[in-house]
Amino acid sequence: MLVVTGAAGFIGSNLVRALNAKGHSDLLLVDIHRHTSNLEGCTFADFLSKEQFEKLLVSGKLRIPPVAILHQGACADTLNEDEAFLFRNNFHFSKLLLEFALAERIPFIYASSAAVYGNSGSFSESPANEKPLNSYARSKLALDDLVKTMLPHITSTVVGLRYFNVYGPNERSKGRMASAIYQFYRQIEETALASLFEGSGGFSSGEQRRDFVFAGDVVKVNLFFLEHPARGIFNVGTGRGRSFNDAARILIRLMGKGQIRYIPFIPGLREKYQSFTEAPIDQLRQCGYAEEFTSLEEGITQSLQFWRQEKPQPAGLEANHEFAG
Repeated sequence: MLVVTGAAGFIGSNLVRALNAKGHSDLLLVDIHRHTSNLEGCTFADFLSKEQFEKLLVSGKLRIPPVAILHQGACADTLNEDEAFLFRNNFHFSKLLLEFALAERIPFIYASSAAVYGNSGSFSESPANEKPLNSYARSKLALDDLVKTMLPHITSTVVGLRYFNVYGPNERSKGRMASAIYQFYRQIEETALASLFEGSGGFSSGEQRRDFVFAGDVVKVNLFFLEHPARGIFNVGTGRGRSFNDAARILIRLMGKGQIRYIPFIPGLREKYQSFTEAPIDQLRQCGYAEEFTSLEEGITQSLQFWRQEKPQPAGLEANHEFAG
């Protein structure tokens, strides 16, 4: 049995579909809710809430021991400054899963974040580059730091994946934490205007650059480490930063409508805003991951085909960021 946490969320649901496509149906899915179109048509053995799963782990009453844990669940709200809540949700629960996986000697593959780098300007997997700007990033770095202290003594697979700016199918449930690309799509669809931030960090308006990585590529990296034993923390991005203007213009061309407008930052955001990210992926390549990453043009094309067909979420789910994958 494979465990996928955050399974009803963005990356988690894409991962479940990919596992099904590879013939895996003996899946235990964990999330705070299951009433979402993200899992429509998926096959799995059981679904537990985060609280139910936690109780089973603590009590030792998990009926069927899992063969691996793919941990995508977290509070992904970067504007949430309730540090106690974020550490309880993102660190302490993750630590429980890590300790269980180590005791059972099963693979533990978890979602970290490029947010740990803040505005350092350098993004290789080095402590010197880790400068988190908010409580979310600090909660993610706390788990990475714990893993790093354990690595010399670990023999089973433990892999942290520092996702850069992921976009793609099944984002709607992320609400305001959806990728900028998905938000541009919704804005253009509804108002014919894509709202980009004015200049910051030495970049002119809309020219801030992010390493936009397609969700399908993130899933492939997870599956690679499921099949190839490894230990460590790895960046997951394309290795090439692209501007927000690039992303909006691709959408406008493909949608056949829309314009770009530039808006000021909300108070307090500019100081915590990453104006540039670009993932060095040397360590990922050295582990043997050889797949090419999807170009921004192709990734947006594939995403747009899905977004145009997506069904509305049940009421209340778009604003729920407590435990999303």
